[in-house]
Amino acid sequence: MMSRSCSRFQPCSQSESLPPSAAGSLLHSAEVTVCHFPPGTSKWNKIEHRLFSYISQSWRGRPLLSHEVIVNLIANTKTKQGLKVRAKLDTNQYPSGVKVTDEELSAVLLKPEKFHGEWNYNILPNNAL
Repeated sequence: MMSRSCSRFQPCSQSESLPPSAAGSLLHSAEVTVCHFPPGTSKWNKIEHRLFSYISQSWRGRPLLSHEVIVNLIANTKTKQGLKVRAKLDTNQYPSGVKVTDEELSAVLLKPEKFHGEWNYNILPNNAL
């Protein structure tokens, strides 16, 4: 079992727009693979850098007055090479400050991957025992 600080686990019902009953069913029936970038590596993500340079060009000189304006400017990003960006504003409300107790975390079946298991692991269904 991994420590809480390594896994950064959040129940599916908190991190996605699934109702708690559906999220609970998912955790009981499906294996979920989780892969995190190691700390500080986002700056080396080439896809992210290629995308954001064009987004920055799309909104250059325009006031970013609201989330809708920002999402629309991102969604209108295109390149001569054929890149078309899709963007959608997520208006769902998510609770903040949700705490996972040690008891809840110990009930999660984590199987680390061979390569950097602290960043890459599978969450096994609760019925996998």
